[in-house]
Amino acid sequence: MNKGAPTADATPVSAAESQSLFAGLERAPALILAVSGGPDSTALLALAARWRGSLERGPSLTAVTIDHGLRRESAREARAVKQLASRLGVRHRTLRWTGAKPETGLQEAARAARYRLLAAAARRARASHILTAHTLDDQAETVLIRMARGSGVTGLCAMARETPLDGLILVRPLLDIPKSRLIATLKANGLEFADDPSNRDPRFLRARLRRLMPQLAEEGLDARRLALFANRLRRAEATVEGAVDAAPKAVSDGSWNDGGPIALDAQKFRNLPAEVGLRLLGRAIARCGNEGPAGLAKLEALYAALASAMMARPPRLRRTLAGALVTLAGGALRIERAPPRQKP
Repeated sequence: MNKGAPTADATPVSAAESQSLFAGLERAPALILAVSGGPDSTALLALAARWRGSLERGPSLTAVTIDHGLRRESAREARAVKQLASRLGVRHRTLRWTGAKPETGLQEAARAARYRLLAAAARRARASHILTAHTLDDQAETVLIRMARGSGVTGLCAMARETPLDGLILVRPLLDIPKSRLIATLKANGLEFADDPSNRDPRFLRARLRRLMPQLAEEGLDARRLALFANRLRRAEATVEGAVDAAPKAVSDGSWNDGGPIALDAQKFRNLPAEVGLRLLGRAIARCGNEGPAGLAKLEALYAALASAMMARPPRLRRTLAGALVTLAGGALRIERAPPRQKP
């Protein structure tokens, strides 16, 4: 390599790579591009426009900028995105997050509002997919965040390339691309981008972890290694989920589809591998209860209590979780809708 030549992580994304990044989307009727104006999403806009221009027929593109109204610069940045989209031949819309903003959990609320507005824009445009600019760096940070929060295997799989979103498909075509390569792509094409200082705000966990990444990389725990960890866990996740899909036939002879109580053979349930049994219990509670999926820690506590109760003579337990009543009596484990709570 010649002295001063760019490293692999500073090489602009080529036209050939763009074809593979957006592979499978050629026949979509329309695509929504989430473009804030930062380097990642600006690169997404430029790369998608170049890819679309290489096709004889392909989906229509609409860049959507969500103005959260949290910074003075946001309106100006949205106008800059509109100007760039026009230069690239891409339609553009700016949508605003209106109403009161929460004092706590601001980033989570902003994220929920962003996806809600993007989904609404997709339906208006009759688009089947929403494309976001999550990068390899984002994937690594997500793994670290979920480690810090004590996530299980499912959470540690981090982000997938494609995820269902309210009847649509959320696609992350840049998930294997480092941010440095996207910045190099923009510089090579003379494209400017905005800088959001909140990305460095130490009040937010992601920003604090981002500052640690250079030190972690020195120990071998760089973004690629963390993303590889997530990919390998995703293989294990698929295997476990397949085992959970098959488990009901092994531990029960009733239907899980009629909305009624679920009865399991307690001994057969106990013989399941712990992770399979835990997830099967979670599915039964989610199906019978009325409060959504149970949190992992609470589900683990219930599973441990069941394991202990099954060792007692006679085996007996009665607990509620997430709106479901779980009863162990004799050789039967029963999950059903919990009765309404009586008012004091």
